[in-house]
Amino acid sequence: MNAHLLMKRRAWLRLASASTLLASASPMSWAQANTPRLISLGGGMTEVIYRLGAERWLVATDTTSVFPEAALHTPKVGYMRALSAEGVLSLRPTAVLGTHEVGPPAVLDQLRDAGVALQLVQADHSFEELLAKVQAAAQASQRLAQGEALVAELKQQWRAVQQRVQKAPTSKAPRVLFVMAHGGKAQVAGRATAAHAMLAFAGARNPLAESSGYKSLTPEAAATALPDVILTTAESIQASSGTDRFWEHPGLAFTPAGRAKRLVVMDMQFLLGFGPRLPAAVASLAQQLGTVPA
Repeated sequence: MNAHLLMKRRAWLRLASASTLLASASPMSWAQANTPRLISLGGGMTEVIYRLGAERWLVATDTTSVFPEAALHTPKVGYMRALSAEGVLSLRPTAVLGTHEVGPPAVLDQLRDAGVALQLVQADHSFEELLAKVQAAAQASQRLAQGEALVAELKQQWRAVQQRVQKAPTSKAPRVLFVMAHGGKAQVAGRATAAHAMLAFAGARNPLAESSGYKSLTPEAAATALPDVILTTAESIQASSGTDRFWEHPGLAFTPAGRAKRLVVMDMQFLLGFGPRLPAAVASLAQQLGTVPA
């Protein structure tokens, strides 16, 4: 986009934002101006908003917001990494909530130029990330007391599950390879991923911890990993047309996990969403991996 068109685009965005502010300032819309209008980007953030009882102020969510079921029926602004400034502005949000993973950056700049309040939490795959989501959502929805109560509840749940995991002997921690196959080539997770964090929380070892991010699954990678267990998502099984076909991904059938058919399958949003179900997801994963008593 050339400089002239970019300037015209930014001028339009400012005009749209200014029109919204003028409309909100009219006497007839005073109540509307004091009512939160939230756009949630990311399934975990959306779950937090529902747990706070603030869903009545959701004007839209992104396509990763699939839980609870009611979130499926909210207006959608597309995928959180492929936003449209015009689509967001048309909904007149008082706040857009998500993590630093949302984008693209150019659209975020346009939203800031238009005066939209962006509340983006650092996605570092930690328990603190979840607490930051709660605090951001509680502030944006004006439900601070509910936010404090939810933080206290989550901290209690987190302490309980971590105490259970920490009692397990580290020498017996299974080697668990996370495989994601939602379409196209299957990928495996190294460090700096939500899957790596979840394995650590559950007392398991990621055999690809020396690599970073997601890599394509190859027979060599599977052979090097030597996993005791394969962890995947329900969506990966569905995309692979069933469990039997899933084992046909490169090299998996020849690993210790593949020969013994040791496979753990979990819903993707539950496993990787880092929403308020995080303590329950860790507990479920640990039980299925055998790192804590059932």
